[in-house]
Formats: sequence, C-alpha cells, structure tokens
Amino acid sequence: MQILPIYAALLGFVFFYLSVRTIGLRRKLRIGIGSNENNQMLRAMRVHSNFAEYVPITLILILFVEAQGGPPLLVHALGALLLIGRSVHAYGVSQMNEKFVFRVSGMMMTFAALLVSACVLLFNAFVK
Repeated sequence: MQILPIYAALLGFVFFYLSVRTIGLRRKLRIGIGSNENNQMLRAMRVHSNFAEYVPITLILILFVEAQGGPPLLVHALGALLLIGRSVHAYGVSQMNEKFVFRVSGMMMTFAALLVSACVLLFNAFVK
C-alpha cells in the first residue's frame, strides 16, 4: 500500500483544520457544548461531524481496494474523489448563505467513492 496513505494524510489535515475551526468558534462564541441554538456553531459542528462520519468507512473501503491489488489509477481516483468531495461539502455547508451546489456535489463525490469502492470489493469477492 503506497497510494492511500497520501489521501489519508491529506484528509487528516482537513479534519485537523475543521477541528481547530470548530474549537475556535466555540471560544469566540463562548459555547462550551452543543450549539446554543447558534446557526454558525451548528453549521461548524455538522461540517466536522459529517466529515467524521463518512471519511473513516470510505477510507477503509478504499484501503481494501488497494490491498486487493486495485489499479493505482482507480485508487487515486477514489482517494481524490473523497478528498475533493469532503472539502467541497465542508466549504458549502460552512457558508451561512449556503449554495447547495457545493453541498450536493460534495456528497455526490463522497458517495461515488464509497459506492464504487464497495462495488469493486463485491465484484472481486464474487466474480474474480
């Protein structure tokens, strides 16, 4: 495995950024826990949580694709889809005047990485 660790590291930096941003907003707004019904805080929390919900399972699926000898171009495409998708989604949801094109395109890229990885794994398990 030589490809996926690159994307995992880059996604780790994005997660770190989202974490620091959320913590900074908590300090600025003096909100220790929850959102205190503040829309800006709620958006930051959801961006951070949504990232944490989708990235691990998708990375694991891509890891298995690479471990099974998936073509390097496929592994790069899946990693890039996940990285770009999560970044675009985070940007879109973070905006108070949200443009849904960022949210939707980010989710589509994330879902593509997740579903293609899962399909490749099932194909390899049952057809190969």
